[in-house]
Amino acid sequence: MLNNALIQVGLFSVLVTAISVPLGLYMARVFAGEPTFLDPVLKPAERAIYRICGIHPASEQTWIEYAVSMLLFSAVGMVMLYAMERLQYFLPFNPQKFGAVASDLAFNTAASFTTNTNWQAYGGESTMSYFTQMAGLAFHNFVSAAAGIAVAIAVIRGFVRRSARTLGNFWFDLTRATLWVLLPISVIGGLVLVWQGVPDNFSPYTHVKTLEAADQIIAQGPVASQEIIKELGTNGGGFMNANSAHPYENPTPLSNLLEMLAIFAIGAGLTHTFGHMAGDRRQGWALFGAMAILFLIGAAVAIRSEQRGNPQFAAMGISQAASADQSGGNMEGKEARFGIVNSALWATITTDTSCGAVNSMHDSYTPLGGLIPLLNIQIGEIIFGGVGSGLYGMLVMAVLSVFIAGLMVGRTPEYLGKKIESREMKLAMLFILIFPAVILLPTGVAVVIKAGLAGISNPGPHGFSQILYAYSEASANNGSAFGGLNANTPFYNTTLAFVMLFGRFMMKVPVLALAGSLAGKKPVPPSAGTFPTNGAIFVVLLVGVILIVAALTFFPADALGPIVEHLAMMHAKLY
Repeated sequence: MLNNALIQVGLFSVLVTAISVPLGLYMARVFAGEPTFLDPVLKPAERAIYRICGIHPASEQTWIEYAVSMLLFSAVGMVMLYAMERLQYFLPFNPQKFGAVASDLAFNTAASFTTNTNWQAYGGESTMSYFTQMAGLAFHNFVSAAAGIAVAIAVIRGFVRRSARTLGNFWFDLTRATLWVLLPISVIGGLVLVWQGVPDNFSPYTHVKTLEAADQIIAQGPVASQEIIKELGTNGGGFMNANSAHPYENPTPLSNLLEMLAIFAIGAGLTHTFGHMAGDRRQGWALFGAMAILFLIGAAVAIRSEQRGNPQFAAMGISQAASADQSGGNMEGKEARFGIVNSALWATITTDTSCGAVNSMHDSYTPLGGLIPLLNIQIGEIIFGGVGSGLYGMLVMAVLSVFIAGLMVGRTPEYLGKKIESREMKLAMLFILIFPAVILLPTGVAVVIKAGLAGISNPGPHGFSQILYAYSEASANNGSAFGGLNANTPFYNTTLAFVMLFGRFMMKVPVLALAGSLAGKKPVPPSAGTFPTNGAIFVVLLVGVILIVAALTFFPADALGPIVEHLAMMHAKLY
């Protein structure tokens, strides 16, 4: 089993690295307005959008104007999606005649897809019409991802510009991210998924008789076109309730590999975009290296924990070793066509980013196997991370790292030739502290009131883990779930919606303010005391700072449920 894991993880890592460099350099050209091979096709569409919307792409914005544009765009999109859900019975492409979505669920879903979270407290194939899936949910899969990329590009400009007041134009960046990055890859990826067996049609659901003479309804619809952007844009969610474990969303091992690559592609590529725009490609490789180390550690622990299986089964004399009759390990909640390695690898990838799509049920993982997705989320999903959000979250950690390095040598810290002073550190710490507050406060409320406790399916430590995981993924805009929490209630729909909104926008504003502050600074020449941020020492420091911040912020709450579960299992094995 070890060799199998090494081959699969190694192949995936090599492919991600190979894809990230050309994609990152391509994105750098796109957002610099330089010519690309897609210009003859996309330039006319871009000019038409600017003309219709009254956009002046050459007019740059300060960080405040950029943030206001982003917030207003998101607010209008959320209202439109809410209205679409409530009125879907009267809208076209509804062959199943689905009625209006309940008000609290519609609010939760509108907040979810606007924030790139894609948390779903409903079964997609039994709740949403084709029109809502396409014009509402898939639309937000594109624009919420594009908004994240746009903010990342604005933050990069803030870090690399000298004595500037502006960070670019939000509408230009949003349009370019959609037309030049997300749309072309989605068209090709969608066609590949159709080739692999993912349906994409407007047919009504098929009613069939099973071999046991039971009635079965087979859902269909425009699945492939939504599947690819949900992975590429690290959106998550799913056309089907079973998400990417469903054979109509993810039918083959090849589709599974391609979808995992899509989840990491843009987040990994943006590190090279940063290096290119900074004028030092090694700066991008340093961030890539730190992310890769954290990813491999998490994947190794998750895969090993699931391959070892459940200690309680061993205490009962049940063999979980791989043999000709069984795959071995903990296969509960996993698809046989993917196995343990591809399931645990996907769980690591989807929580390293803000994707949240799942091809297995995290609720069925062993305690330590389930701890890795939870830790990945609470680290801040900066391990390649969500499209855009992963990079700017990692840059905040880089600022904190050079500040700590500066304290060690008694020198004002610098990053990319910019002095990191009190204003920048206050904004960085605000960004870091908002995240745990948005998770822990509602979690504390949910575990002491009846409305919160009513949702858990497993009392005790695992029930606590279910609630903590739900608010963690909402705050980090991840959208995955342990799978055992009944969250389709007014309490959870409302509180999780506000957590998703706060987690998305309360963290974007300070990071844009940080970028605006750095953009106005004059560069200082490097000296003997300058700490290099493009080498192995910085990578080690950055990884250490990330782990320390996560441990100091979350460790007691994060580890309580899984560790108690693990100790209980070990006790059963021994006695």
